[in-house]
Amino acid sequence: MADPGSGGALSPLQLYNRVSEQGEKVRSLKKEKAAKDEIDAAVKLLLALKVDYKNATGEDYNPGSPPTNDTPDINNGLPPASEGDDFVDPWTVQTGSAKGVDYDKLIVRFGSSKIDKDLIDRIERVTGNKAHHFLRRGIFFSHRWLQEVFNVPLVVQMTDDEKYLWKDLTIEKAYQYTIENAKDIIACGFDVNKTFILSDLEYMGMSSGFYKNVVQVQKHVTFNQVKGIFGFTDSDCIGKISFPAIQAAPSFSSSFPEIFNGRKDIQCLIPCAIDQDPYFRMTRDVAPRISYLKPALLHSTFFPALQGAQTKMSASDPNSSIFLTDTAKQIKTKINKHAFSGGKDTIEEHRKYGGNCEVDVCYMYLTFFLEDDEKLEKIKQV
Repeated sequence: MADPGSGGALSPLQLYNRVSEQGEKVRSLKKEKAAKDEIDAAVKLLLALKVDYKNATGEDYNPGSPPTNDTPDINNGLPPASEGDDFVDPWTVQTGSAKGVDYDKLIVRFGSSKIDKDLIDRIERVTGNKAHHFLRRGIFFSHRWLQEVFNVPLVVQMTDDEKYLWKDLTIEKAYQYTIENAKDIIACGFDVNKTFILSDLEYMGMSSGFYKNVVQVQKHVTFNQVKGIFGFTDSDCIGKISFPAIQAAPSFSSSFPEIFNGRKDIQCLIPCAIDQDPYFRMTRDVAPRISYLKPALLHSTFFPALQGAQTKMSASDPNSSIFLTDTAKQIKTKINKHAFSGGKDTIEEHRKYGGNCEVDVCYMYLTFFLEDDEKLEKIKQV
């Protein structure tokens, strides 16, 4: 991910203060005759912060002249979306295109970079395994494949507190969803000895390490920042404002002392849908300030709803989703009744021109579930 000076989540005034502080640090290191590598790293960060400041204000940093406009950037330091662009935030995904979200545009907006063939080849060399088809097809990794080839612990955070805060649910109902979702995750076949699934509603009171990290993040992220990142308003409850710190905490190994024996130096890799990126841009920004390693991210595409790729599957709309608890008959009915087809208007046109796999939901599902690349290509040609 692009991360010049870790200043993407800061307001102009906060960036100004960061540049000032880093300048003082550079001067102090030079005065103390610190190691050259340490001074070079500090200077590099100072220059990057100055670039962030200029990008945010349109002006060069000038000591003693703080910015006059400190309005938070609702795009989290990203280029503003133009009219007609897809709408993607942690709670809503919408697009007007039958082909789905334009991920190339999102990659630019979120400052990410594509997983290219060179990186795939490198992963295959390191793991000694053929890359998962999610990776080969630009969908992303499956968690289970990551765990198998790297033989590492997997932590799954169930944000039932977020569901309660954002949706019209009772706490009991939100927790019930967690139990059901946990069963679905277990059914994927993870290593039971290396997988930990936690409920925020339960775990916050059980782990001192977890809560300590929540508090550290809360102290080092301002209300001005979260307003800019998430678009919170004065009418939002304080639970929403504090929640990002809770989602950030599992990024740090010390949140799970029983798994990592209290170590703080184990870096976290977070496979997630790209709509969750704002949470972890904030996390990456705050991590160095609380002496932790920044988490790394792998962004995934969205799993399209049955009605089309204009939005993702939602548990709140049973007709948009296929559940693991659905019977074969229910699945067949949903697909026949609700699945958007790439077929033509008439049988004659379809035979003549063929279907459009770019918008056909059933074909999109095959890109997720059919591992054989040759079979998938053959179906596409048919």
